[in-house]
Amino acid sequence: MPGTTQQQVFEIIAKQAKVDVANVTPESTLKDLGVASLEAIELIFDIEEHFDIHFPEQQGANFDSDTAQSLVDAVQKALDEKAAEGEGGK
Repeated sequence: MPGTTQQQVFEIIAKQAKVDVANVTPESTLKDLGVASLEAIELIFDIEEHFDIHFPEQQGANFDSDTAQSLVDAVQKALDEKAAEGEGGK
């Protein structure tokens, strides 16, 4: 799935929400897109698996207010931390 982190996350969200990716905007909330709580948990797992990252446990999604962009930001942060750990020879 080529493309930017944002494009990839939006495509995963669209697949989970069963909507066209064009309907996913940075301001879209999971609730707006019709993603229920259980689906959102699955969505988080899909994103973690796709990017081979792990979100901290306390970073539970807030389905009413979390936007698609906030998920992208969380993915980018996790990717940056993973890259930094790799460089640190951990």
